[in-house]
Amino acid sequence: MRTSHPDYRPVIFRDRSAGTTWLTRSTAATDRTIDLDGTTYPLVDVDVSSASHPFWTGRRTTLDTEGRVQAFERRYGKR
Repeated sequence: MRTSHPDYRPVIFRDRSAGTTWLTRSTAATDRTIDLDGTTYPLVDVDVSSASHPFWTGRRTTLDTEGRVQAFERRYGKR
């Protein structure tokens, strides 16, 4: 039994949180399309990319609004 490789083609990825797009090649399956410079490309929406991830943007913060660290230390003790 022989299987074929998925179609490797130009695809546009869009970071929904940052609103940025980039054209690359991929085998990602999608039914959505987008027009860019008069050409229609498959569109893959992503939640996070280097344009929106706190590590890459420098907006890294530590949130502990529910006291999870303190609850962990109470349960297991401090080192």
